Amino acid sequence: MLDNPILKIAMCGIEFRFMAKNAEHRDLFAGALELMILHSLRLKPMHGYALVKHIKLVSDDLLKIEEGSLYPALQRLLRAGLLESKEGISAKGRPTRIYRLTRAGIKHLEREKSGFETMFAGIARVLAASKA
Repeated sequence: MLDNPILKIAMCGIEFRFMAKNAEHRDLFAGALELMILHSLRLKPMHGYALVKHIKLVSDDLLKIEEGSLYPALQRLLRAGLLESKEGISAKGRPTRIYRLTRAGIKHLEREKSGFETMFAGIARVLAASKA
């Protein structure tokens, strides 16, 4: 299980909780949740619950986003102008907020993704080192 890069990355972080299949709790890097939200919304606009389901699905159930982390992150991204929201209707016919990436959000995502890829490459090298 330690060969899974998501788990390796998650062992050092600080912002929100994920649940691995073996029910261990770990924290992810600060900014990881926002990066996943921005990337997911670049694919298509979604409401909060759809974001939770999307991240859980594409992570093969390795990541579980708690509402207590998701909605404050969405509010931070809205305040920063990286997202916009409008009233909509969920698949079950309930009123909801639909979140969409702004142009500023797309630019921010590209910058942050590049920075995370560089950081992850460095972490992978450190974790791959057999001796100092």
